[in-house]
Amino acid sequence: MDFLQALLFLCLSAIPLSADNASSKARSCSDVRQFYSGKGFTLNGVPQTEISGEHLRICPQGYTCCTSAMEETLSNLSRREFEGLVREAGRSLQASLNAQYRSFDTYFTDLLNSSERSLQESFLAKLSSLYSKNAPVFQDLYTDLRRYYRGSAVNLEETLNDFWARLLERLFKVSALPQYTLTDDYLECVAKQTETLRPFGDVPRDLKSKVTRALVAARSFVQGLTVSGEVVRKVSQVPLSPECTRAMMKLVYCPHCRGLASVKPCANYCRNVMKGCLANQADLDTEWQNLIDTMLQVASSFSSDPSVDAVIYSIPLRISDAILYMQENTEVFTSKVLQACGTPKVAGTQISGSEERKKRVNPASTAMEYKPSPTAGVRLEMQISDVSSKLREMQQYWVQLPAALCSSKVAAGAASDDKCWNGMTKARYLLEVMADGLASQINNPEVDIDITKPDMTIRQQIMQLKIMTNRLRNALNGNDVDFQDASDDVSGSGSGMCTGESCARNGPRVIVPKADSTRYYNHPENKKVKGTGTQTHPSILLLLLSLATLLRRR
Repeated sequence: MDFLQALLFLCLSAIPLSADNASSKARSCSDVRQFYSGKGFTLNGVPQTEISGEHLRICPQGYTCCTSAMEETLSNLSRREFEGLVREAGRSLQASLNAQYRSFDTYFTDLLNSSERSLQESFLAKLSSLYSKNAPVFQDLYTDLRRYYRGSAVNLEETLNDFWARLLERLFKVSALPQYTLTDDYLECVAKQTETLRPFGDVPRDLKSKVTRALVAARSFVQGLTVSGEVVRKVSQVPLSPECTRAMMKLVYCPHCRGLASVKPCANYCRNVMKGCLANQADLDTEWQNLIDTMLQVASSFSSDPSVDAVIYSIPLRISDAILYMQENTEVFTSKVLQACGTPKVAGTQISGSEERKKRVNPASTAMEYKPSPTAGVRLEMQISDVSSKLREMQQYWVQLPAALCSSKVAAGAASDDKCWNGMTKARYLLEVMADGLASQINNPEVDIDITKPDMTIRQQIMQLKIMTNRLRNALNGNDVDFQDASDDVSGSGSGMCTGESCARNGPRVIVPKADSTRYYNHPENKKVKGTGTQTHPSILLLLLSLATLLRRR
């Protein structure tokens, strides 16, 4: 009995002894102090050794090196850093869209410029006098085509009709009735006969159809790139909610407070936080992919027969064909004009027949031949291939962004599944990974999301994507579209197409690869609401080195 009592005494006396030893060996907070100071914060109030953590409101309440003030400071820091990373990711995507805009804009502008130079050179060589006196008619045509392409409120059909009417007026004065005085009213009557008498044959109608289709497609395409960039800019500036601020703090900086600074977050834990905090952004996915798909179709249409370069380069030839047709049918056309508009007054000074023949344009001299550059087709194919490749890379951007922010340099890899930060301690993360989008976050174990209150800024941008997609689909059918509201929305200093040094960023690209399928863990049975058991999730390469650097400095 004495032996049992002695043994019991020894066991009971060992309990306070062990506690005393633990308190006497409390871990130092030197690493946390160094980390906290490195972030630029004062060390006033920062513990030298671990303290009891009942005061913590976000991090687990075990022994800790963080005070309430430190927890609040680091929470605000995690919010600013996350918002900065999302904005930087958006700027990387904007830069890619802007590069495609500049590339295509340069290409199409060169097409128009080359076509106009070809017309000037050819007409000066073959129709020197006629072109010199009427150069503004041709110059105004190309000016209006450029203005239309740039998004100005130019009616393309009226522009082309006006060009043919003005050209008819000039040619009619020179080669049809040079011996008569042609008043403005008479010439207006002549212009009205264009549709019925068809002085230029089928050229105006055929050229209008092809040029309209090419210009509408080109303008809608660059507008699509602009609208896409503006959507990215606005969505990337949406602030982090208080709930997400807490979740980000717990993910990024609570390990420091628990003395686990070197432990990376579990990959699935990180994904749940990111999917919750980027749930509204993920809801852009459907309309974003619709827009990219339609832009790819428009890009492909540029090489369809007749290709966009062939249409633009052939404008001088078609105008030449039209002039030749009129010259060959001058007498028939003039006779019909006299029947419709009457006989004008004879000019005060008579012009002899020989002088009249001199003023007529020699039909043979208007004949031209279109010889496309051997490199033109190659350049078009390269242009389409490059822009299509870049668009496909960014097609799943919004749903792959969470995984991009949880790359292998940020979160623990598969080999460390049981040695990662799971939000409470260093252990395996057993909870299910949520699907994408706001509605799927009802069961998110890491972020409290009110799925009944979507972000209105993002909803507005979803509508912008829908509107732009409809415009592009109209363009595929050659239907003219009004860009006035889109121009108003994306104009100004906040335009999606940045210029100058603001676009010359050396940060990592945020174009993510295609997804693969992975099965995740189910919720434990004590969860209040069950979610889906499995889902598809992308396998992401390193996309945001800045986030990696952030967590590696912890």
